[in-house]
Amino acid sequence: MFFEMFLRVLITVSSALAIILSSISVCDGQWISTPEEPIFGVWDTCKKGSIQCSEEMAWLSQHMVLVRSTVSLAVVVAIFGLELLMVSQLCEDGHSHKKWNMGSVLLVISFFLSSTGTLTYAILLKDFTDLGSFTLLFWCQFVGVFLFFLNGISGIYFSRLIA
Repeated sequence: MFFEMFLRVLITVSSALAIILSSISVCDGQWISTPEEPIFGVWDTCKKGSIQCSEEMAWLSQHMVLVRSTVSLAVVVAIFGLELLMVSQLCEDGHSHKKWNMGSVLLVISFFLSSTGTLTYAILLKDFTDLGSFTLLFWCQFVGVFLFFLNGISGIYFSRLIA
């Protein structure tokens, strides 16, 4: 009983940490910093005809909508998943097992959404950057993506182990 409760709390706290890391990273959005050029982030817009904006950067700005949408939706889905994980612990009823499973599945869906957005961002900017120019906020997003996967898979495995 103690081991089960300890693992549930650990998965829930780790999921909350992943949501915090990912939401801070997404809200700030400054994921790349190079010495030669200004920071180009997730939320920065580059308008055609601007002095500091080339045609390539304007093209990238138009395609950042996919990145913004997927990583923002991933955070929202993860929040609902965390809510279901917490409710399943607080309300021990006949449906708490289903709530735990659904929360874990939502964390896995959040992993797929956030990894899609993060990889799309890295692929779009591969010509403009190298590995050393990613900021700490990008690596926070990367850790958040990993924790979404780890917690979702752990939650699903744990619920099957208990059942």
